[in-house]
Amino acid sequence: MQDVNLGIVGLGNVGSGTLTILSENAGQIARKLGFRLNVAAVCSRSAKSRTLPEAAKSAFVTEDWGEVVNHPGVDVVAELIGGTTVAREVVEGAIAAGKSVVTANKELIALDGAAIWQKAAARGVTLAMEASVCGGIPIHAVLREGIAGDRVETLFGILNGTSNYILTEIEQHGSAFDDVLAEAQKLGYAEADPTADVDGFDARSKLALLASLAFGVRLHPDSIHTEGIRRVSPIDFQYARQLGCTIKLLCSARRDGSGLFVSVRSALLARNTIMAGVQGAYNAVWCRGAFGADTFYYGRGAGPNPTGVAVVSDLMRVARELRPSPAHRVPPFAFTSLEESAPLDIGLQKRPWYLRFRITDRPGIIRDLSSILAEHAISIDAVLQLPDQDKHNLPFVITLESSPEAAVRRAVEKMSKLDFMVQPPLALPIERGL
Repeated sequence: MQDVNLGIVGLGNVGSGTLTILSENAGQIARKLGFRLNVAAVCSRSAKSRTLPEAAKSAFVTEDWGEVVNHPGVDVVAELIGGTTVAREVVEGAIAAGKSVVTANKELIALDGAAIWQKAAARGVTLAMEASVCGGIPIHAVLREGIAGDRVETLFGILNGTSNYILTEIEQHGSAFDDVLAEAQKLGYAEADPTADVDGFDARSKLALLASLAFGVRLHPDSIHTEGIRRVSPIDFQYARQLGCTIKLLCSARRDGSGLFVSVRSALLARNTIMAGVQGAYNAVWCRGAFGADTFYYGRGAGPNPTGVAVVSDLMRVARELRPSPAHRVPPFAFTSLEESAPLDIGLQKRPWYLRFRITDRPGIIRDLSSILAEHAISIDAVLQLPDQDKHNLPFVITLESSPEAAVRRAVEKMSKLDFMVQPPLALPIERGL
């Protein structure tokens, strides 16, 4: 089957992440598509002076985006430069040239996406924009297809990772806003001009996009009530804590009769809600449907690789549409063929462990248990015991450093035979990677 050729315009963070994924994940992508994605042309002001990933080694390299858009070998154009001026020219130029477009441009799509989509439809090409909101969360696909049978009544989102990082740091460390912002800029989370992030404008564009997908409406970003996070201080978190709450920059869209209440602003959230637990540079979207009730989506909101994944996934979807036969629709098992496989032996897996004991108390118990663990080359992390009066059924816990499961199971089996055990120890892995 003939490969599909790509033109990449822009090699900033997202463009570089996209090329890295196209290079390092080329085999998996081809197995899922049944054909390969080739990078035929690249446009960047720095492309000629830098080492490009393997996927772009043989690509035509230029500083003129028009040469990519009009390149006869390019089937799909990825616009990854951002903004609403040159980016618009790239997108509309590609559409005019009869080429489908993939974009990560939230600002342009929120401002004029519906009109651009109509131009694409009239030209018979595709506009794909999954990476424009919540880079690491396929929220467009969820709203467009995954829960399309429902009627969304309410949508809440934490859509700006920079603001969420700042608020998390203020809450956890009691630092002043200006100090945390300076640190965020130093770490690269915030731009030199942080206005779009901390004043809510970035989140506003994303909310306008999600509202279109969730409710079928066209909202101009300027029409959305927007307040940023500049006035939130440590004292606000102290009072919020007394109320059982935290504070987040919350994007909200809610049906009310025939209209929508839509806003971006700092808000108190009860600590026992799932959204309150979203910390650092992560994003999340919570939807309530009239029929399907609540669904929640969580992941990285930005960054070269999470956003690059969204771009590459869109490139794959558009490439499939260029091969319209049923054989090239998305396979029901994701891959065009499945390899025979069997799980690895679970005993080889290394994890920290939680061991809970119930024992009849006597001297030497920790010594005996430690001896068995040492026999199996297992190290103790901590010993924990809550006050308890029943010395004939005394619970306590030993946590273990990362150890092979097979060794832990053998040690627990030997421990179970000790005469002071009231019941066999309970062994649970500690999953710290979630």
